[in-house]
Amino acid sequence: MKRARSIRIAILFGAIGTWFAVAGKLETERIARVLPGTGAAGAPQVDGAALLADVRTLASPQFEGRKTGTPGSLRAQAYLQARFAKLGLRPYGAGYAQPFAFTRTSVKGLVTPGRPFKTGYQGANYVGYVAGSDPDARVIVISAHYDHLGIVRGKLYPGADDNASGVGAMLAMAAWFQAHRPRHTIVFAAFDAEELGLRGARAFMAALPFPREKLFMNLNLDMVSHNGRDEIFIAGTSHTPAFKPLVGQVALRSSLHVKLGHDRPMLVAGSVEDWTDSSDHGPFHAAGVPFLYFGVEDHPDYHAPGDTFEHINQTFYLKVASLLVDMAVTLDQQP
Repeated sequence: MKRARSIRIAILFGAIGTWFAVAGKLETERIARVLPGTGAAGAPQVDGAALLADVRTLASPQFEGRKTGTPGSLRAQAYLQARFAKLGLRPYGAGYAQPFAFTRTSVKGLVTPGRPFKTGYQGANYVGYVAGSDPDARVIVISAHYDHLGIVRGKLYPGADDNASGVGAMLAMAAWFQAHRPRHTIVFAAFDAEELGLRGARAFMAALPFPREKLFMNLNLDMVSHNGRDEIFIAGTSHTPAFKPLVGQVALRSSLHVKLGHDRPMLVAGSVEDWTDSSDHGPFHAAGVPFLYFGVEDHPDYHAPGDTFEHINQTFYLKVASLLVDMAVTLDQQP
């Protein structure tokens, strides 16, 4: 009896392993497909000098890696305050800053002398918007987290790609829509404490500055400047298939290798990473809000001291920023 039960268990685990391997192989093949693209004229162009200057500044040593609650983070907040004001974004209420507090627990604090089990943090999101021309249209939130890892054991983690690049692209998009008024109201949100558990995005969703029913979708940018193969991933179409043809239209106008994927669960995708909850679009998705997430796959400088401005791929980054504006414009034109 015991032997028969052991055999049944072995067969079950073998079937699960086989399914996992097959699913992973099929998903790997699926996400390797590049959407058709021609690089035809017509995609919007951004201010490349301003785009690169934002990344260079935020990833510079004076910002100390922008870890939540540090002097470097406060300097990043002051920079965002100035950039939002220069762009002429409208604030909700008295200012752009939306402070929030949270407590984080660390299991290592139970066994590491001098390391606390609970740590309290004070974070701040920076939020501004461009009012849409149609008062009945809903709200598109374009987001990027500005925090990073800070200084770890004496080494600076600059976070150029992760995620000064997303912030720079978001600011470039804000500049575009200030000059080309959208139909939808577009909110630009620079989130804090993403690296500590998507805390800024969670705080934003818990206290939206506009009615919940007005929220149409989230377009999240996280790591969009560091890839030597001109390859950018867009996650989210598996959850909202209606976005897929719109993404296809935008990809057609780009010379980038645009790929869809990293948005299906392990049961379907096997060992291929699911990014559905990996960045600030996660709390939007959890609340039932459609999202599109733009990012590159991990590279040797990911969460490493080598994530510097000098290591981003500037030509690639400019192409991605143009693609992002084109995507936002295409979404804005939808009923």
